[in-house]
Amino acid sequence: MTDTVSRRAALFAAGLLCCLAAGARAGYPDRPIRIVLPYAPGAAGDIAIRQVQPLLEKRLGQPLVIDYRTGAGGNIGMQDVVRAKPDGYTLVLGATNNFVINQFLYRKLGFDPLEDLAMVGKLADVPAFIYISAAVPAQDYAGFAQYARQHAGKLNYGSPGAGTTPHLSAYMLSEAMHANMTHIPYRGSSLGVQALLANEIQLYIGGYSIAASYMPQGRVRALAVASPTRYPGLKGVPTAAEAGMPDVVLGNWWGLAAPKGTDPAVIAVLSQALSDVLAMSQVREAYAQAGFVPGKGAPAEFEAALRAEARRWQDIVRKSGVTLDN
Repeated sequence: MTDTVSRRAALFAAGLLCCLAAGARAGYPDRPIRIVLPYAPGAAGDIAIRQVQPLLEKRLGQPLVIDYRTGAGGNIGMQDVVRAKPDGYTLVLGATNNFVINQFLYRKLGFDPLEDLAMVGKLADVPAFIYISAAVPAQDYAGFAQYARQHAGKLNYGSPGAGTTPHLSAYMLSEAMHANMTHIPYRGSSLGVQALLANEIQLYIGGYSIAASYMPQGRVRALAVASPTRYPGLKGVPTAAEAGMPDVVLGNWWGLAAPKGTDPAVIAVLSQALSDVLAMSQVREAYAQAGFVPGKGAPAEFEAALRAEARRWQDIVRKSGVTLDN
């Protein structure tokens, strides 16, 4: 009799705990959510999240507080979230580098983003355009590749910093063309584009918004876009595959993640809200004008894609020989 009572009590207690947990999840979120952005205001991720922030806040019923935590290529902000309480009230909005590149670049990163974070979903893709200086006598990729080979060791490519996606992609493209181009890092994309306009560099890889406005005046040319389809705002620019370019240029993207250990039910709430908002026509239109493609996919799909992409970047970093210190 005593055993029966004990079992019933244990079952009752377990049921009560489940009900309490379900109630807690049902009430999530009940206070503001902090989103750590590991870069300064004005970065592409900042623009992308600001365009959907009011819609996400309406879906979730709570404010989203953007917290800029800059430094060390985004590593400081990422580490802040890795160490945060996994309660769903601290998230990180990171870029490609933060999730799948920096762990291979930095000697002492101190954490593994794919092991220490729980993925929520991709916010936006930023397709990479391959821009060249108007001073280069080439109208398409085939012409530029030939010109680069003929001037091997004499041309330059720029990037917004060592180890960034534009740097590593341009390095791989230079290798594929046997051009032996010299890398010149700048403090941000705007300075790199100015160098392209001045023909200080002949190649720059970056998003739609950084240089597309100079194309109508003929000040820069876009050889291709590294995307499965042509970009709506520049339909005359071929995809990399259409241009005959080797598959070595990878674009940037921005994704949301939470600390490891965050309740899967909480992740599901966040992921569904993000998915709903990104499917809205006004968001798709706003993103297209800014050079973004809305992200999609469930958390598990996002994580699987990141693990596959990380292996590719690991190989690229190894070939480039680039290493950085915090």
